Amino acid sequence: MPIKALLFDVFGTVVDWRTSIAREGEEFGRANDITGIDWMAFADAWRALYQPALEQVRSGKSPWMALDDLHRASLDKLLAERGISGISEPALDHFNRAWHRLDPWPDSVVGLTRLKRKYIIATCSNGNVALMVNLAKYAGLPWDAILGAEPAQQYKPTRVVYEKSVALLRLEPAECVMVAAHNYDLEAAAKCGLQCAFVPRPKEFGPPGRAELTPTGNWQVVAKDLNDLAEQLGRRPDF
Repeated sequence: MPIKALLFDVFGTVVDWRTSIAREGEEFGRANDITGIDWMAFADAWRALYQPALEQVRSGKSPWMALDDLHRASLDKLLAERGISGISEPALDHFNRAWHRLDPWPDSVVGLTRLKRKYIIATCSNGNVALMVNLAKYAGLPWDAILGAEPAQQYKPTRVVYEKSVALLRLEPAECVMVAAHNYDLEAAAKCGLQCAFVPRPKEFGPPGRAELTPTGNWQVVAKDLNDLAEQLGRRPDF
């Protein structure tokens, strides 16, 4: 089947969450007279609570909660652990929405714009719809559709997230490519019948980092960035 849509993981694959959250943390600290915090380490700690929070929902131990709400619970925990209190609710809410203000990787906007000329491009992210819409506005990401966890009421890599995303586009899985910097995401998508493109992001976790640099599966495409992905797909008659 000819490829009609590309579905994208967003955090880490399209945007640089780590340095963006650290930047927002520095602004939060200055505005609220918070000193002595390594905000890059804080960003890492916030992200480290991401999968455990998702697993509470995936496992059924917690009811469905949007990622904004899971992020807020994790933020409250991290601030309490560091003895930070007395911060106004508007300030806390603004910092929690730092995830709506993440910078794109240098190739992301140009690469997505090139891919959009030929394919439907949509998110398949664990971010909730409001988060993804605001992030797209902030970073200039030209999505055709916002799909992923919230429409499916579940979190990746649960099967229904990929299946629901494909179904909402009225396509077959084989007509879609999952694009991600994380092999586990591609492995789950492949099990649902999607084709897969691996785009490593060496700086996702900073130097020396824990980024995945090599594919662990026989993915249909391996590209160095989104511009390279556009180049490769443009040369392949099967795509």
